[in-house]
Amino acid sequence: MIGGAGFIGSNFIRLVLREKLAAHITNLDKLTYAGNPANLADLEDLETSGGYRFVQGDKAEPGLVADLLGEDAYDAVVDFAAESHVDRSITDADAFLQTNVNGTYQVLEAVRAHGQGLRLLYVSTDEVYGPIAEGSFSETDRLSPGNPYSASKAAADLLVLSYANTFGTPCMITRGANTYGPYQYPEKLIPLFITNVIDNKPLPVYGDGCQVRDWLFVLDHARGIWTALTKGEIGQVYNLGADQERRNIEVTERILAILEKPKNLIRHIEDRAGHDIRYSLNCEKLQALGWRRTVDFEDGLEQTVAWYREREDWWRPIKDGSFREYYERHYAARLLAAQETAGDASQESAEGEAT
Repeated sequence: MIGGAGFIGSNFIRLVLREKLAAHITNLDKLTYAGNPANLADLEDLETSGGYRFVQGDKAEPGLVADLLGEDAYDAVVDFAAESHVDRSITDADAFLQTNVNGTYQVLEAVRAHGQGLRLLYVSTDEVYGPIAEGSFSETDRLSPGNPYSASKAAADLLVLSYANTFGTPCMITRGANTYGPYQYPEKLIPLFITNVIDNKPLPVYGDGCQVRDWLFVLDHARGIWTALTKGEIGQVYNLGADQERRNIEVTERILAILEKPKNLIRHIEDRAGHDIRYSLNCEKLQALGWRRTVDFEDGLEQTVAWYREREDWWRPIKDGSFREYYERHYAARLLAAQETAGDASQESAEGEAT
């Protein structure tokens, strides 16, 4: 397991170990800003018993993954480790290339050297396909990434498939839709807006908020990865979606409704550069292996809101720490501009009524 201290990775580890789907997991994680040991604090009992081991390290370090694979008899490597926030990739793409491309290369070399008894599942994203106005992408459709993050993931996808084709390396890929749920770092839309609403802070909605995303609950995502890993074919790609499409503004308004807060917390800010309007996946290939989404979006969102309300001990240290500097740098000017625009519009309306 690589990148298991992050959002989807930690939920996957918890699922696999708590349901005893696997006997032992070694978790290699660099612990960047989004890799949080607190995500797995409840597994300390398994560390003591030997069912779980944590190793801090960077998958991009030459030889590190190969050394770990040589220490024990592993059946599989699941690679979650990635820089994943589009906004950060737009302002600084270097880390995305280092981790998502070079790091994946190092993992592939390690698996290749280990031999054929080990399979690799690389966890990717629906964003590699780019936007689609109507219909849904299948696994054989052309990749057309639209930002540095998705481009780095697409590059990694192609690298993985090239190793399967050229060297016969036993690997496969899952491409997941927008995922939400407990333990998600609060830079992403749902946890950011939930925690902002709890504190009565404004919600920075990009543009008109009509961007469409398919929302997949994290445990459904984790089960889909396990299905692909255990039942999928080497060299194949499996889409992982939920058929739960919502516009961003709908998600925002639903969070406000659950927390019983007013819509005037919404601030429509300048849109993100190159913002893709809609993603959608055809998941029939994975469903043929027996996987199905089990959590409806409304239920999943309510569960997620409840978790963040109950776990302020988890997210407040994050938002009061280094995240605060990022948030101010990224959103402060946009929010101020939105406030000024709203003020100008109100003044013009008042002047119009007076005349």
